[in-house]
Amino acid sequence: MNFKVFAGLIGLIMLIAFLAPPVIKLQKLALAVVVLIGVAMAAYEFFENVGSKDD
Repeated sequence: MNFKVFAGLIGLIMLIAFLAPPVIKLQKLALAVVVLIGVAMAAYEFFENVGSKDD
């Protein structure tokens, strides 16, 4: 497991940990949708960067 993958996974976990408490506490559907879109965009960017051959 190289550093790029490790750092990306740590970043995704930290993003989810940062955005989860307001969603859980407020329990608003619109907020949950916006947060899920943001996490999906970050995950897509992570997989694009891991899959690329450029270092």
